[in-house]
Amino acid sequence: MEILADTLPDAFFSEAENGEEVLKQLAESEFTLLLLDINMPGRSGLEVLVDVKHNYARMPVVMVSVQPEEQYCARCLRAGAAAYINKDSAPEELAQVIMNILSADRGVSGARPN
Repeated sequence: MEILADTLPDAFFSEAENGEEVLKQLAESEFTLLLLDINMPGRSGLEVLVDVKHNYARMPVVMVSVQPEEQYCARCLRAGAAAYINKDSAPEELAQVIMNILSADRGVSGARPN
């Protein structure tokens, strides 16, 4: 989170313990982008992603996971994620992906920048 705070000094960040809390926070506050882990207590991030895209269709979602890209990337993108990042990636890569999505003026292509 520190690299994101450095990259986006004016941004507001919030964390959620599980998928239900994610949905509650989205309903109560306005967010520009959602960083969503696939592995969460209760409902999986993929299940939450489906709800997010149904209720907040224009909300860019970046999925993160310790799982290999080959296992989840395509599924996440088909479900509406703007990008998929493996948690083993450098924090700078995550920051760059987020900056690319935010600077695309919501014209998210559904591809993971290299």
